[in-house]
Amino acid sequence: MNKYNLKNLGFKDELKEEYRLNEGMYIGRVFSQSKNLYRVVCEDGEIIAEISGKFRYEAKSSLDFPTVGDFVVLDRNNNNQGNAVINYRFSRKSAFIRRAAGTSNTKQIVASNIDYLFICMSLNNDFNLRRLERYISIAWESGAIPVVILTKADLCNNIDAKLAELASVAIGVDVEVTSNLQVDSIEKIRKYISREKTIAFIGSSGVGKSTLINSLIGEEVLKTKGLRDDDKGKHTTTHREMFILENGGLIIDTPGMRELGLDTVDISKGFSDIDELATMCKFNDCSHTNEPKCAVLKAVENGELSEERLNNYRKLKKESKYSGLDFKEIEKQKLDNMFSNVGGMKNARKYLKAKDKRRKNI
Repeated sequence: MNKYNLKNLGFKDELKEEYRLNEGMYIGRVFSQSKNLYRVVCEDGEIIAEISGKFRYEAKSSLDFPTVGDFVVLDRNNNNQGNAVINYRFSRKSAFIRRAAGTSNTKQIVASNIDYLFICMSLNNDFNLRRLERYISIAWESGAIPVVILTKADLCNNIDAKLAELASVAIGVDVEVTSNLQVDSIEKIRKYISREKTIAFIGSSGVGKSTLINSLIGEEVLKTKGLRDDDKGKHTTTHREMFILENGGLIIDTPGMRELGLDTVDISKGFSDIDELATMCKFNDCSHTNEPKCAVLKAVENGELSEERLNNYRKLKKESKYSGLDFKEIEKQKLDNMFSNVGGMKNARKYLKAKDKRRKNI
């Protein structure tokens, strides 16, 4: 059985205080999950574990359950007498949380305790600035550092033009161009991967995440498929899994995401250019729609800011405003906003009721 060093697995000294409450047990890190079973790596090797009944009972939501990247406390360090039991999950320093797109408000932690979040986007037909803005906003909120990884450079004949477009979106974010046909381009991203560091790969289905991870590992541990007839890749990864590289770095592969719901009320880091312009607007509560002396609208008019980026900013800001609300709560808030000039929907109903009463008395 392989031996592992907890520090090399990313376990930080600040977590030791939490462990004092569970002394005598074993520490491990979740590497993958299949239904209710977890593959956990601890100092004495890999084991299969499940959560305790008490843990399940005390969990307030699905976000409390262990996920890939979490550090946990186990009652044993082997499976000689059945599955190990997870009694405790350590605090997370970062967590990439997605919300299902559409009307569902179900939240899922994709990965936790991440240092860098590699946002993978291919340079063929998958190239989409509006989707990238969404990824960057959520990446900043996760607590990890986002890095944009452009894949399949060999399929693009206007890379410079694409990079110029991307510069207005990936503000303050490193951008790396890669191609699996160019070994040097793969080596460029190794500078982010080092002992004790964890990197999660996210992006749409078929952008080449699995191929890129195989190249970093040095062998084909993940299945890959070619392009479809529409120039888009085929979805291959179906679950999240962590791998250890030769240099000690840890990487997490995740399933592709065609859509990504926003689960944050703070998109300022992803749109820092618009927020900076907003400080020069005449009104502090400027909505950047039709107000006079709006610096944001002026920037669009002068060509300094694209109208598409501003529209996406409005869309994501509106979406994040309703984050965590169910359908009825969203509808109520929309109505309150619609009737904000009379103090919300409740006051609007009172006004209409009084107006109707006056009409009947005439």
